[in-house]
Amino acid sequence: MAINGGFSAPLLIKEKEKETNEEENFSFKSSFAREVWKEVKITWSIAGPAILTSLCQYSLGFVTQTLVGHIGTIELAAVGLQGLVVSGIGFGIMMGMGSALETLCGQAYGAGRPGMLGIYMQKSWVILLSTAIPLTLVYIFAAPILKLLGQSHEIADTAGKFSIWMIPQLVAYAFNFPLQKFLQAQTKVMAMAWISFGVLVSHVGLSWLCIVKLDMGLLGAAITLDFSWWVLVTGQLIYVFTCCKDAWTGFSWLAFADLSWFTGLSLASGVMLCLEYWCYMVLILLAGLLKNPEIQVDAASICMGVEGWLFMIPLAFIAASSVRVSNELGAGHPEAAKFSVGVMVSMSLVIETTFVVIILATRNKFPSLFTENKLVMAEASKLAIFLSMSIILCSVQPVLSGVAVGAGWQATVAYVNIVSYYLVGLTTGAILGFKFHFGLQGLWSGVILGIALQTVILVVMTLRTDWEKEAALAKVRISTWESSTDKCLNGSS
Repeated sequence: MAINGGFSAPLLIKEKEKETNEEENFSFKSSFAREVWKEVKITWSIAGPAILTSLCQYSLGFVTQTLVGHIGTIELAAVGLQGLVVSGIGFGIMMGMGSALETLCGQAYGAGRPGMLGIYMQKSWVILLSTAIPLTLVYIFAAPILKLLGQSHEIADTAGKFSIWMIPQLVAYAFNFPLQKFLQAQTKVMAMAWISFGVLVSHVGLSWLCIVKLDMGLLGAAITLDFSWWVLVTGQLIYVFTCCKDAWTGFSWLAFADLSWFTGLSLASGVMLCLEYWCYMVLILLAGLLKNPEIQVDAASICMGVEGWLFMIPLAFIAASSVRVSNELGAGHPEAAKFSVGVMVSMSLVIETTFVVIILATRNKFPSLFTENKLVMAEASKLAIFLSMSIILCSVQPVLSGVAVGAGWQATVAYVNIVSYYLVGLTTGAILGFKFHFGLQGLWSGVILGIALQTVILVVMTLRTDWEKEAALAKVRISTWESSTDKCLNGSS
């Protein structure tokens, strides 16, 4: 018995240790699963309404382009060129410069300083409206600019006329993007979603009436698109003035005080995002230099329209990631910021992969939603594989860009984008498209290479980030901005 007892005691200890380890593993897995589920719920509380908002706002132009496409190929090419190039310049600059608020408002709100948000939004309005003034020249002289860039004269003239009519939309952009970032920082995104949805529903009916029923053509398209954007801005303004008492304390002369540092961050944000957005604008311009430019531009516009529509999902994750990262860094929770990034990248990748499967399965049919021209449909179908590759890459890259905005890395990422998109991506695409005669497929291959390179660099930057240091920097920023505001307040009093 003694011998048996001598052997049985260690066995019992080992069994107990095994059971303890299993319980600890189960507890860890259970705790990890709970944390993931908690983060998923928080993320979707921001990303869900943000997706609906982005889809509805993007669909305003999408609906217009779809209806115009059934008027004729020249009109479709003109609206596609104007939307991606001319309005693309205004949209990219306004959205990019407005995204500075994601860093400022997000970190201030996370640190418990909601009163600073209204001042920041007004500063952004001042800067964006000032920027919109010189940008109107691009809209006014769109036709000669497009011709100078080698576009078809007929398409350029039509796009130029449409651009002049779209100047009110540019001014609406200057108000809209600061409003969005202001509300997103406070996770008040459901109101934006409902306002955007209501505007989209009315836009569909109004566009059909003006473009199709009343046969107003491009003029009807411009009137309805301008009107819908201003209804959108007005709805958000009413919500801010009535339902955001903590963050909105009224108009203040502080909006004009100490704009230098704010302008610097706005410019860095603008350059960072514009370099990404304008890459596709350049792709459209290069497509117009290929043989049969009308067909090439139409096909590229269709595929980019689809990608732009699907991009609204990772774009919402940009909002969610920048809000979560900036809030957590502002609150001094670096590990929570890091964990949030991993969860959002995984979700975005799964969702976009699902859409890729659908696109590949319907690659011979989806172009018919935009045009009845068989040649355009065939060219767009050939681009389906390139479109799918772009979508997969863009499921990860935007989330990481949102991390960069939330952490305040805009200036660094701007340099990354120059190298990735332009020195590598578009240069390679131009060589493949023109030198080796791969046409539009060669051009798009270069863009895909650029996106892939940028994604890899952002992944490395994120993995090597010292989140403790980023949290400390966020505290320094908030105290600096707050002391600057206090000085202005004391000076004004």
